[in-house]
Amino acid sequence: MVVGVDVGSSSARAVAIDRNGQVHGSAKVAYAGADKWTTGHADPRAWRAAVDAAVFEVLAGIPVPPAALAVGGQSVCVVRSDGTDALTVMHPSANDSDTKRAHLAMWAILERPGLLPFQCWDWILHSMGAPHRQGHWQAERELDGFGPVVPTGTVVGAAGPGAPVPEGTPLVPGAVDAYMAFWAAGIDRPGLALDPGGRTGGIGVAVPSRPDEPSGYSLRSAASDVDIVGGAVSAHGLALEWWSAMTGRTVEESLAGAATAPAGARGVLLLPYLEGERSPRWNPDLRGEIYGLTSSSSPDDVARAVLEAAAFGLRHIVDSVAAQGAHLDLLVVAGSPAKSRLWSQIKADVLGVPVGMSTIADLAAFGTALAAGAALGWWPAPGKGPSGSWPTVPRTVIEPHPDPLYDEAYAQWRALGDAAERRLTERMEAAQP
Repeated sequence: MVVGVDVGSSSARAVAIDRNGQVHGSAKVAYAGADKWTTGHADPRAWRAAVDAAVFEVLAGIPVPPAALAVGGQSVCVVRSDGTDALTVMHPSANDSDTKRAHLAMWAILERPGLLPFQCWDWILHSMGAPHRQGHWQAERELDGFGPVVPTGTVVGAAGPGAPVPEGTPLVPGAVDAYMAFWAAGIDRPGLALDPGGRTGGIGVAVPSRPDEPSGYSLRSAASDVDIVGGAVSAHGLALEWWSAMTGRTVEESLAGAATAPAGARGVLLLPYLEGERSPRWNPDLRGEIYGLTSSSSPDDVARAVLEAAAFGLRHIVDSVAAQGAHLDLLVVAGSPAKSRLWSQIKADVLGVPVGMSTIADLAAFGTALAAGAALGWWPAPGKGPSGSWPTVPRTVIEPHPDPLYDEAYAQWRALGDAAERRLTERMEAAQP
């Protein structure tokens, strides 16, 4: 068996799989003290402690030592080599459509004499015994100063003393959590798409590979002849957490309340720009708005508007990449949002396509385990095999029920976002001396 770990924004998730892709154990451990971290910062030592705890829990349930351990995680994210600080995607400097530029800007903030920069998963592997390297998904640009590039699914080193796996266990870099989720979900045929979920979110749509680089957010699929285009957003899952905290409810209670509100949330619309917005607006200065409140509006209406706003955000990205040949046949959802049938149904209805709810919500950890297996030759490395070359996570498919009301609400939601950008531009121009 092999173990894959995803270093997420709020917890570390580990999974053990065999050569057939069958899951033999999983664990999720939250980061101690994360509620006290400054926004955009993280304590890498808390990451490592949670990774160790998650791996220990998984190993306790399997009969043999792991043949390899792979680690992937959140991005954009930069860590100091001494583990004293890290900047995450929640930091304003991460809100840049050019991820290389964002990484270098973040390192310019963190840099100290004698210290080296790491991506988050590379630092975890380094703390276990790997050298200073940067694990990269195929065709990603090299980050200056982050160490020599090691392709995803390649052994980078061996576990040393103090690692959560036996000494000598091969250590393998994964990649960005969303990329790992695309791999696990089998987004390797044109027309398939994934929303990786989590506190941020976004969508990537598989398209035929082309000799020219797709514009905007893009990556190579695990399959050798397929690309993925789309974009990442800033706060879809976070918006639900925020509204739940504002109303004194749990997330589960907010979801239950949203189910009692009708489609269209009685005219309430929400712009989920709590931390600015990434794709397709790429504006870190935007802020969230709630529109259409009346004296009869309820917390449940707003909760419903939060879910619908996430679906509108995905549709906005899909519209923005349509010129690149993107079309949807099926959207796979992952992360915590994938646990909500209501939220999945709303996405199906707004996008007008079936939605596949993954039976394993933490696809990124499963994808990272695929990297460990690839390093052992169990299946091809990314870009080295055709569609269908890897085990994938099963899913339950929900059929869409299109509603003209959503088309009208989406158009209004887009117009509200455009107006917010215009107001912001006017204020910034007026503030110029």
